[in-house]
Amino acid sequence: MSFTFVKEVISPEELVRAFPLPARDVLIKKERDKQIKDVFTGASDKFLVIIGPCSADNEDAVCDYISRLAKVQEKVKDRLILIPRIYTNKPRTTGEGYKGIVHQPDPEKEPDLAEGLIAMRKMHLRAIAESGLTAADEMLYPENWPYVEDILSYVAVGARSVENQQHRLTVSGMDVPVGMKNPTSGDLSVMLNSIVAAQASHTFLYRKWEVKTSGNPLAHAILRGAVNKHGQCIPNYHYEDLNLCVSLYNERDLVNPAIIVDANHANSNKQFKEQIRIVKEVLHSRRVSQEIATTVKGVMIESYIEEGNRKVSEHVYGKSITDPCLGWNDSEKLIYTIADSL
Repeated sequence: MSFTFVKEVISPEELVRAFPLPARDVLIKKERDKQIKDVFTGASDKFLVIIGPCSADNEDAVCDYISRLAKVQEKVKDRLILIPRIYTNKPRTTGEGYKGIVHQPDPEKEPDLAEGLIAMRKMHLRAIAESGLTAADEMLYPENWPYVEDILSYVAVGARSVENQQHRLTVSGMDVPVGMKNPTSGDLSVMLNSIVAAQASHTFLYRKWEVKTSGNPLAHAILRGAVNKHGQCIPNYHYEDLNLCVSLYNERDLVNPAIIVDANHANSNKQFKEQIRIVKEVLHSRRVSQEIATTVKGVMIESYIEEGNRKVSEHVYGKSITDPCLGWNDSEKLIYTIADSL
């Protein structure tokens, strides 16, 4: 075989027992989950801002960032729900580069997935304890979901994963909102088909078990832009794009139609400062169309303490080692701008 079995890692059950969510934070998560779900069901007209680093590469810096976010949340709580991004698995287009804290707890050392799973859970737990905010993470590997299922309030399925059968079926068994991104091709029908699958009940093999799911009525769309055959970025956050997505939703038998607009990635051509303009345009589209206002429930923003990005070896606290991010000052101003526009 070409597989080398390096070492057996801790099971989800063992990890949760070793690092449980404290009773106080269980109640915090229950309340946060209800608030967020109410946005997707239409019971609340609050707006979601899913914001944070491209990848959660350093526990101290990430928790520092989220504690700052918590202070802003208190000021905008009547209009916005801030969901910090704690993305512990990083998809890589070519398979090369930093793959997230689960792979490399220390970005300058060799991969250590056994320690990475522990580092992932400890960071999420610390963030909740210090900020009172439950987070979003990307489900890059469906089999890793049980390690964090009791601590996440929002999950994203990426553009390269959204066509995968196992991702779609696993989402159908989750009880939190899950955003299905459009694929890199930009084909919205692929994204919407993934939502149809995620909202349905399924029977399948999962972690050595035959399981049956009840379907996830909170599965929804994330528009993140596309890349054409020439490698050029094609945005899909404009008024016409949002209208098209709404109309395609209306053609399908889906509950809780919802769109989150990812302001970075192919929508910004990874020009991180463009996120400010893009978010403002999305807010304008909501103001001029009631259908768009009803369906666009939030935005996703890549943001960290220091703006831009860096090489791993440069050691700048709170600066992204993957995609470039907005800095804290611009991010704070943008959150207040969003709140003031609603």
